[in-house]
Formats: sequence, C-alpha cells, structure tokens
Amino acid sequence: MKERIKRVNVVTMGCSKNLVDSEVLLNQLERGNWTVAHDSGESGFDAVIINTCGFIHDAKQESIDMILSWADAKARGDVGKLYVMGCLSERYKTELEQEIPEVDRYFGKFDLKAVAGELKVALQPEFIYERKITTPSHYAYLKVSEGCNRFCGFCAIPMMTGRHVSRSVEELVKETRFLASRGVKELLLIAQDLSYYGHDLYGESRLAQLTGKIAEVEGIEWIRLHYFYPSRFPFDILPVMRANPKVLRYMDLPLQHISDPVLSAMKRRISRDETEALLRRIRTEVPGVVIRTTLLVGYPGETDADFEELLTFVEEQRFDRLGVFPYSHEEGTFAFENLVDDVPEKVKQERVARLMELQEGISAELNEDKVGMKLRVIIDREEGEFYIGRTRFDSPEVDGEVFVKPERKLLPGEFAEVRITGADIHDLYGRLVTGRDEHF
Repeated sequence: MKERIKRVNVVTMGCSKNLVDSEVLLNQLERGNWTVAHDSGESGFDAVIINTCGFIHDAKQESIDMILSWADAKARGDVGKLYVMGCLSERYKTELEQEIPEVDRYFGKFDLKAVAGELKVALQPEFIYERKITTPSHYAYLKVSEGCNRFCGFCAIPMMTGRHVSRSVEELVKETRFLASRGVKELLLIAQDLSYYGHDLYGESRLAQLTGKIAEVEGIEWIRLHYFYPSRFPFDILPVMRANPKVLRYMDLPLQHISDPVLSAMKRRISRDETEALLRRIRTEVPGVVIRTTLLVGYPGETDADFEELLTFVEEQRFDRLGVFPYSHEEGTFAFENLVDDVPEKVKQERVARLMELQEGISAELNEDKVGMKLRVIIDREEGEFYIGRTRFDSPEVDGEVFVKPERKLLPGEFAEVRITGADIHDLYGRLVTGRDEHF
C-alpha cells in the first residue's frame, strides 16, 4: 500500500526572527516528506508545532492562548500530535509541562534537530540556509545573528536566546543567493542587536562589509536594516547607506527613553547627549534617512518629569516612525529583581496614549509633505479597489502603505513609479506615473 502523506502545520508567534526559525523548520520537514503548512487554521493535521514568543506579558499570553486552542483541537480529534517550541518554551518549559500536559512534547528555542527528529526527519545541515518562504515571495527576512550581550534592565531576551552569536558573512551571502533565486527582491536584515554584528566572530563590526556583499547579489534591489542598538553604533554602515542605492536610507533604532535617570536605570549604557549626537551624525551623513524607533514608558522610577522630557524629545526629533510600549515587569530581569514596578498601569497606558497622539500628528505632517512627490513603490498585493505597496520609507507589517489606483495590471513584487496624491496619519495614496518607467 502507498504510504499516507503526513501533514504538519507550523504556527509562528512573535517576531520576524521566530518566523525565520519556522521557515528553516518547514523546509527541513518538507525535505523529510511531510506536507507542510504555515499558520493554517484548518484541521486534519498529523502534527501541529507552535513556535512561541516569551518576550513580554501580552506576547506570552497570546502564545499560551494559542497552545490552549490547539490543545482543544487535539482533544476533539481534529489534529494528531501537538508540539511547542520557541522562546516561551525555552523560558518556561517545566511550568508549561505541568500546566498544559496535553502537549505531547516541549522543545526549547534552539532544538531544531530534536523537533525534526520527533517527526522522524533527519536534519540536513547542508540545507540549513534554505527556507520555506512564508512572506510574500518578493521580500524576506535575513537573520544575521542570534542572542544579545546588552542585558538591558527590562529585557528577558538574553535569558531565552543566550549571548550574541553572529553568522558568518559567507553563510549569509549564500542564504541571500538562495532567497534571490526564489524571487526575493527586498531583504530585511534582522537581529536582536544589529550593531554588534561581527564582533564575536571577527573582533570588530562587519555589518558594513556584510551589507556591501549582499548588495552585490543579483536580484536583490532593496536592503533594509532593523534593530540597531544605539550604544557602540557601527558608524561605518553610514557611508554604505549613503552611497549604495540598494541599501535603503531606513534605520530601525530602538532608543527606549531619553531621560538620563531612566536610561541609567534601564542599563542602556548611553546618555541623552550621546543619543542626540548619534541622531545628528546619522542625519548629517545620510541625508533623508528615515528613522524608526520604539520607546518604553512606565519603567520603574519614571517620574512625570522624565516622561515630559521624553515628550519634548519626540516633538523635537520628529521621528518618521515610532512605536510605544508600556513597561512589563518580567521575572528574571534586572528590573524585576532590583526595582519596584511603581508606575500604575493606568498611568502607563495614559503615557502610551499621549506619546502616540503626539506622534500621529507628526506622522500626518510628514506624510502630507510627501504629497506631490514621485516615489518608487514595491507592490505587495491587490486588495479591493487598490494595489497596495510600500516606499523606501516603509517596512512591511510595521509601517504605512501606499494605496495605488489600478490604472494598469501590477504584480506583487513589481516596482512602480507613483505620484503621491493624498495622505493620512499612516498611509499614502497615489497614481501611477504615465510614460516610460525610470530608475530613481
């Protein structure tokens, strides 16, 4: 008799770094003769693997809710085996085994070989750089390192990922060639700490060299850099960003705060003066650079004066993109062990709302300034009456989009020249520029 085809569904929670891990696993399982799906809500799978997030309370709860949902599906007989891996499982494996015993087996974040072995698949290291791309095929994430050496006061990531481990330039270029061969045009470099890339392997930053090598790969047209740490910033990336048109003038630079007492309590190893000098240098050396940042409010000891200082800083800096999060008191962190979570939750949420209201006004003004511009847009999808894409200012999932009227057929991954005709707080609206397309 012919062997029945086995089906597995990998469900990814949390960040893009987790997504890359899931894509590597999906490829290995497919090579092992499993039929694979990603984030499917269907029943009938022989196995479901949940790749969890354990960063902050809300993310942990979402992962737990997902585990419980699939545990219910297993109890109904809708799926076969249920496995859990990833950051939450790395951090709370013993507790999860006790609280949710319906799961057949829990794995840590780096147990790829064990996960594959559980499904009777022998890991093939020679194909570890290949991935089953789950994003739209024209863009993909490239994880250049894992782990973090910074140990910020609020952050639990080092407990789950360990210390910083860079991948070699050669390995990453090889993976980039594979992604380009699958139609990827936009590459998003990610890490817990992009600024530290290379120090552990080469004794110095190699981000500029890596980015230049990746830019040489045929087919890659946009390279976007995510998650710089402001301390020990790799300044040699700035000339590359300025000179190489493939390296977008876009920088994701989480600052978290600006008040010196809060920065010190957060163990960020940078001052307000140093932060402002960094921003000035980036904007001077890379004219027109788009800076995205994230801020954390309600950290233990944050006073009204600290928060007002942060508000003024955001108003002065006029960041292109900004996210704000309330502090979460995470066990095992420096803050949990040494500081009192003394800012009431109501105050945290009020501070989030005030910052976001300020940023929405800034974003609306910056978007309005783009009306009349001719911008290069990468098309992501067709939706309703519009083609929807992004400019160099916009990273997928986290930033705004461009709604383009369908004056001719456009395909996902196609670059189009668009005249911006309207704007709101988050998004832009435009029409195709008529005539022969130009490179710009």
